[in-house]
Amino acid sequence: MNYTQKMLQKDALKNKTVVVTGGGSGLGKAMSQYFLELGAKVVITSRNEDKIQKAAQELTQLTSGEVLAVPCDVRHYDQVEAVVQSANKHFGSVDVLVNNAAGNFISPTERLSANAFDTIIDIVLKGTKNCTLAFGKHWIAEKQTEKVVLNIVTTYAWTGSAYVVPSATAKAGVLAMTRSLAVEWAKYGMRFNAIAPGPFPTKGAWDRLLPGNLKEQFDLAKKVPLKRVGAHQELANLAAYLVSDFSAYINGEVITIDGGEWLKGAGQFNLLEDIPEELWDMLEAMIRAKKDR
Repeated sequence: MNYTQKMLQKDALKNKTVVVTGGGSGLGKAMSQYFLELGAKVVITSRNEDKIQKAAQELTQLTSGEVLAVPCDVRHYDQVEAVVQSANKHFGSVDVLVNNAAGNFISPTERLSANAFDTIIDIVLKGTKNCTLAFGKHWIAEKQTEKVVLNIVTTYAWTGSAYVVPSATAKAGVLAMTRSLAVEWAKYGMRFNAIAPGPFPTKGAWDRLLPGNLKEQFDLAKKVPLKRVGAHQELANLAAYLVSDFSAYINGEVITIDGGEWLKGAGQFNLLEDIPEELWDMLEAMIRAKKDR
């Protein structure tokens, strides 16, 4: 058996409905696929309606599971409430919320505009807050119990990291929210946990963060004691366990899955100290060019 194999029995999430924000690509899509394979019904959200509809079709073909795609910008509470209504109307109830939607910029902080900083805070921290409040208040009002919220944070949520200050700030807030509500809302039958991934490259996100040949120049696998990056199925295995009934006594925990990276050198992007100003100019131009396409 190797680390890319699937971990849980096939009906581990049968009769559960899971909402995954940012479920149309990357790790969100990988988690959604595994939830479906384990018998769950899945609602995926994304700001990009075309992408989310295409992802839903692909996931249905791959798993023969039930997938509902709902366009949603998690920064706007009214759109999140619409997801709650759509999910409940379509599937009857929701059992699990996975707050996965995120955004990031790699940049010296002095180069960021206030608006750029706010964009990350709004997606990561405000978006997680919006989804957690909308679903949590619904569950409390309806007296629904045995609900799970799983937040995707990062190892630099507790260490901080240079060059990704907006993301570090927002993820630290999500981590505090996870631990706080694990205590406060346990009385309503809710569990809150988080996963802190190290390097799990996804084409879209990593192309934006490290465009061109920068991925080769700043190989994050070299910082990991295990000398490799994570496989998507590894994270999906952990996520599936944490949202399943097998983890019913785990509450308020943050589980790191990074091959020992943060222990070796805290601050996932601190190595970018070696980038000269001219390369920052080139990097910024490449990111803007991708954004304008």
